[in-house]
Amino acid sequence: MFSALRRTRSISRIALDPPAPMADRHGIAVVLIVRNEERHIGEWGRFHAKAGVRHFYVYDNGSTDGTLVQLVAAVGVQNVTVIPWHQKLRDGAGAEIHNQVLAYAHAVANFGDQFRWMTFIDVDEFLVPKSAETLPECLAHLESEVNISLPWHMFGRNGFEEPPEGGIVANYTRRHPEPMSPLKGMCNFKMIVDPCHVTAMKVHSIETDGSGDSVNDKGVRASVGDRKKPGFYSADHIQLNHYYTRSNSELQAKIKRGSNMTQNEADHVRRVMRKVDQIEAESVEDLAAKRWFAGG
Repeated sequence: MFSALRRTRSISRIALDPPAPMADRHGIAVVLIVRNEERHIGEWGRFHAKAGVRHFYVYDNGSTDGTLVQLVAAVGVQNVTVIPWHQKLRDGAGAEIHNQVLAYAHAVANFGDQFRWMTFIDVDEFLVPKSAETLPECLAHLESEVNISLPWHMFGRNGFEEPPEGGIVANYTRRHPEPMSPLKGMCNFKMIVDPCHVTAMKVHSIETDGSGDSVNDKGVRASVGDRKKPGFYSADHIQLNHYYTRSNSELQAKIKRGSNMTQNEADHVRRVMRKVDQIEAESVEDLAAKRWFAGG
């Protein structure tokens, strides 16, 4: 209760009118808000380009390094649209408007009409094709759906003090065994949606046609509140890997940067380290991303 009171009041849900679909819309677009990810964004871009992403919409939150250069080099300038997005906005009553959610809503409204699918992930999140070679192929059996929820698979430091040679996917191969863990902050989702049905955006839930209902990657439907029940879990077709910490030095730098929303610094540190301790309390080997990325 008290930690919640220390955080700045915020607007984290933004409603919008969905765009009208273009007649020739197709493929999947990734929307990303990013700041100073030069070290890893090239690998992330290559991974998702190989997975069949058609276009990357990058909302740049004030990067001062080579983040954008590395992404363009990895996937091609014709496949990247960069939108400057370095801001903190408030409404007339002083409530902070969640900058990440605002970026997502902007992307849907302005670019969503061109795509069958749109997803909203971070540079530490990788969408791993499981049932086919590309994401569009993995989604083919869900053509009649408009809202798909994918649970986090949480990876910790894997014993690395400094960033290892060879990148994220090859080196981080142990994760928490329970994606649907009841521990606070451990079970959450990112979505793949039909942007032409989106009526409201949040970071971890999206409303389509006025409803928060979604399906898992097998097509099993659930309400927002029921997604965290164990029976909703599936990663048969697409697995969402969340490399939450990366190396310890990168974790410490992440903590130092602070939250993307205004809040008490000590509260932020406690929340991050509580989640890290939970992720690393136990682990299982997971080679799905490594095997897919290394093949072909």
